[in-house]
Amino acid sequence: MDIDKKTQFGVINITSDAIAQVASNAAGQCYGVVGMAHKRSIRSEINELLKNENFSKGVFVTKRKDSFEVDIYIVVGYGLKITEIASAVQKKVKFDLERTFNMTFAAINIYVQGIKNI
Repeated sequence: MDIDKKTQFGVINITSDAIAQVASNAAGQCYGVVGMAHKRSIRSEINELLKNENFSKGVFVTKRKDSFEVDIYIVVGYGLKITEIASAVQKKVKFDLERTFNMTFAAINIYVQGIKNI
């Protein structure tokens, strides 16, 4: 799924991998986020943290009618407020995506896949 965006300079092609990379970098910078997890890590009962180079595998971009939704799967630190971390990640990712790509995103969904002792 690619996005073709027309500007005064021409057409820019934005891939879902680029969106996932920006979103995963933004999420990884937030306080309390220990790492990213894969969507299926709960089902397979493998709560494996993704390495830095694979962070974007914890982000899934879906296109709805005329907007985009981003699902982010994170692992948070033990003893921290999960709601505060999820809210901060959601705000940071939305801000970074909208600033980088100059377009709006309908939803940024945060899924906490696990808690890890830090």
